Amino acid sequence: MQTVLDRPILRLNPGQGRRLRSGSPWVFSNEIAMKPEYRQIPPGDLVRIEGDDGVRFGTFMFNPHSLIAARQLDRDPAAEIDAAWVRQRLKSAIGLRQRVCATPFHRMVHAEADRLPGLVIDRYDDVAVMQANTAGMDRLTSLIVEALTDLLPLRAVVARNDSPARRQEGLAEEVSLLLGSDAHAEVVEEGIKFAVNPLGGQKTGWFFDQRPNRDRVSMLAEGARVLDVFCHVGAFGLRGAAAGAREVTLVDSSAAALAQAEQAAAHNGLSDRLRVQRGDGFDAMSALHGEKFDIVICDPPAFARSRKDAEAGLRAYGRMARLAASLVAPGGYLFVASCSHHAPLEAWGAQIAWGLHRGRREGRILFTGGAGPDHPVHPHLPETAYLKTQLIQLL
Repeated sequence: MQTVLDRPILRLNPGQGRRLRSGSPWVFSNEIAMKPEYRQIPPGDLVRIEGDDGVRFGTFMFNPHSLIAARQLDRDPAAEIDAAWVRQRLKSAIGLRQRVCATPFHRMVHAEADRLPGLVIDRYDDVAVMQANTAGMDRLTSLIVEALTDLLPLRAVVARNDSPARRQEGLAEEVSLLLGSDAHAEVVEEGIKFAVNPLGGQKTGWFFDQRPNRDRVSMLAEGARVLDVFCHVGAFGLRGAAAGAREVTLVDSSAAALAQAEQAAAHNGLSDRLRVQRGDGFDAMSALHGEKFDIVICDPPAFARSRKDAEAGLRAYGRMARLAASLVAPGGYLFVASCSHHAPLEAWGAQIAWGLHRGRREGRILFTGGAGPDHPVHPHLPETAYLKTQLIQLL
């Protein structure tokens, strides 16, 4: 087992380290004075990072095959990254959620913002679903599971290790049950129950980041006619139905997601107000031209998945806003969102405004925001502020 004294010291190239000195926990490969022997370090091994002037930056996990070559675990170069260290970091993350979340359904660990780089854990009461998206966290899996089961009354822990981020770290993609025999779970939001299968579906099974926005939109739903486009399993629309909407139309390209939405509607006694339509969101909005809804919700998948896609992705958001705006009744509401961190808030907001203008609609922005407090943002990693939302009243 690697000891503190065994940790290699990696030095930065001359003039590098400005980001680290400013508080960033990441070191890019071109910032390191890379030697041939560094390329032989096993991914996930612990290293110490120093500036060319000898300044010590702490303990990092290192991956010579990744663009983000080193991620800070601790400011102490001699920190023991052991079971006690893992337990303390998880205890801190759990403690925050106990203060900012009213239920045991939330994002429990949010990677760098919880000082656990690349680790994501969602909690479904007594089921935890984790993604280890870095080689260092992947190697700590057994200690993470041990700490989780010590800190929480869990009956199951799922490894949902099938994200594209693992490919960038050279890790295998797999989904497995690490603890327990049954991972089926549910999410409860304002009394509405949604079945979740963490071994299937998208990401870790649920989009907790939008919960405060679902709360906000559902407050407007009484008596409303609602259109939920790119609805996935219909969380926005069904929350609106439960809040008193007279009619909810769900649109998504996934038959499986719509089937799950219909099951949730039936389970919660909301089927009589629900319509589902399978198809592309843009095509569906075009086909609905002439109809009017009191609330239109557009929460699409990322249109800009990489930097090279940013320009085309931003145009897609503008087109989405134009089509959606034409379907909103006078005095009604449009909720739009983007989970593309390559679409910055200012540029994305400008495209939404362009879409409204092209749709010949005037409006006023009631709210601009992001994810809930269970998805904290690292103050020195603007890349982690991926979610952008606007609630707009159209006049």
